[in-house]
Amino acid sequence: MASRDPQEASGGGGPHLLLYDGECGLCNGLVQAVLARDPRGVFHFAPLQSAAAGEFLARFGRDPSDLNTFVAIVNYRRHASACLTRARAAIFVMTTLGGPWKAAALLRPLPAALLDRIYDLIAQNRHRFFRRVEHCLVPRPEHRSRFL
Repeated sequence: MASRDPQEASGGGGPHLLLYDGECGLCNGLVQAVLARDPRGVFHFAPLQSAAAGEFLARFGRDPSDLNTFVAIVNYRRHASACLTRARAAIFVMTTLGGPWKAAALLRPLPAALLDRIYDLIAQNRHRFFRRVEHCLVPRPEHRSRFL
């Protein structure tokens, strides 16, 4: 059974799975940023367009055709995993990365509806502000094992 509390689910290790729009320039940039700031390899990745992403999303009753969201599956290899989307997923990633990103924890008390409205505004306009990716992200050899 999946845990609804991401703090509970994140205890005891990971790794965590990030599902991203593989055709979005912003999303690909965010994957590169996480890779650069995650030397412990806590985060693994899969494009939303992949079969692996579809399987994980189905487990949580999510629509695999919804490519307008960012998904973090906390402790994706464990029975007690949690699925976070949109702003809550972004906050989880930032706080897990640590360092100055941990300040994102200050956003947790804000209502999810408010945070998701801001997230949705960015998501709806991402192709306007960030180029569409014409080819799949090819990870460097040292990162390949972190992609499903």
